[in-house]
Amino acid sequence: MDVLKLIGVLIVVVGFALKLDTIATVVVAGLATGLVAGMTPMEILTTLGNSFLTNRTATLFVLTLPVIGILERYGLKDKAVDFIRGIKHATTGKILSLYLVIRAFAAAFSLRIGGHPQFVRPLINPMAQAAAQAKYGPLPTKTEDQIKGMAAANENFGNFFAQNCFMGASGTLLIVSTLNEQGLTDVNALNISGASWYIFGAAVILGVMYNYLLDRRQERVLKGGK
Repeated sequence: MDVLKLIGVLIVVVGFALKLDTIATVVVAGLATGLVAGMTPMEILTTLGNSFLTNRTATLFVLTLPVIGILERYGLKDKAVDFIRGIKHATTGKILSLYLVIRAFAAAFSLRIGGHPQFVRPLINPMAQAAAQAKYGPLPTKTEDQIKGMAAANENFGNFFAQNCFMGASGTLLIVSTLNEQGLTDVNALNISGASWYIFGAAVILGVMYNYLLDRRQERVLKGGK
C-alpha cells in the first residue's frame, strides 16, 4: 500500500505530459498524496501553509517582475536595441558570449546579476536579436526562436556550471555534506570549489564555441538566402 503514496508523482507526470496548468497539477498532486497518506484536509492545508512560510523567501523574485514590466513599458528594450545597432561588428554570438562570461564570473563570486525575467527577456535577447537584424534585416520566426533559446541557454550555462565555484554556495555545501555523510570526511568546501573551476572553464569555452557556430549558421542561412 505504500506504493499508493507515490500517486502524487504520477499525477505530476501525467499533468505535465498533457500540458495542464502547472500550479493546479502540483496542488492536486499534493492533495492526493496527503489523502492517500491518511491526512485530513485540515492537516494537508496546515502542511501546505507551513511549507509556504518556511520557503517564502524563494518567491521574492516575483517582486522584480512589476519593475521589469515598467522598464519595458518605458523603452528598456528599445534602448538596448539602439545601443547594439550602434556597435560595429556586433553579432548575436558575440553578444551572447560576452553575457555568458559575465554571468559565469558573477555566479562564481555569488553575485546575483542575472536571471531570465530580470536580464535575458528584457535585455539580452533583444540585443542578440538586434545584432542579427542590423546585419541581415528582418529575421524569420525560426531564427528568432533560435536566438531566444540560445539567450536562455547562456544564462543557464553561466549560472549552473559556475555557481559551485563559490565556497559558500548552497550547491557546494550540499555536495560537501553529502560526501561527508558517505564517510569522505576529508572533503571540504575548498576542494569542491577548486574542482568546480574546471567545470567553469569547460562551460565557458564550449558555450563560446556554440555561440560562434550560431553566428556561422546565421551567416550561411540568412545571408545565403538573400
